[in-house]
Amino acid sequence: MNSKYLNIYNEIASKIENGEIKPNEKLSSENELVKEYDTSRETIRKALNLLAQNGYIQKIRGKGSFVLDINKFDFPVSGLISFKELAEKIGKKSKTILHALEIIKPDKFLMNQLNISQNEDVWKVIRVREIGNEKIILDKDFFNKKLVPTLTRQVCEDSIYEYIENKLELKISFAKKVITVEVPTEEDRKYLDLDEYSMIVVVKNYVYLDDASLFQYTESRHRPDKFRFVDFARRR
Repeated sequence: MNSKYLNIYNEIASKIENGEIKPNEKLSSENELVKEYDTSRETIRKALNLLAQNGYIQKIRGKGSFVLDINKFDFPVSGLISFKELAEKIGKKSKTILHALEIIKPDKFLMNQLNISQNEDVWKVIRVREIGNEKIILDKDFFNKKLVPTLTRQVCEDSIYEYIENKLELKISFAKKVITVEVPTEEDRKYLDLDEYSMIVVVKNYVYLDDASLFQYTESRHRPDKFRFVDFARRR
């Protein structure tokens, strides 16, 4: 019966969704599932293929089928969203931990990123973002002080974008983004709960006001298992 594999698919998918089968756990073998569901190998393979197509499992040749972590947070690539807005959208308990707030002189790298001279001042803000009691984002922000003259601990622990738009009455307009996958630095391992992960997703943002002034360069360093970077595309 055609619906047999769908029933098996729905039952296993439901167990993954409610946590009865956990991420990285190995599913029973095809032979074991054939016996468990009293069905044919072809029916089990159709159910497993559908689970793989829909992102529930990863089939590895010679090793079996492993459950993927489906509890990832959608991170909108094309949007300009603050962590406070993202946390509210996710609806999970979140916290910002401020590790650095200081005025610095830019080195050659920052001068190039912010298009400023060595005599200008820059706000350096280092924050760790915690969601569900796990430290999963390290944000390294650099603001042109000429455009953002004042920052406080309270503002940095709440929302800098909210402060810029509501208090400074500046209009944040657009950004250029660069996404790379990199080996974690010592700083990443110091501040984030990286566990055994050997890679990290880095989103570099160059953010502009509506008069095309570049006011922020930032590196958001994400634990790779917690985010799914999504975008909407339309052909022409």
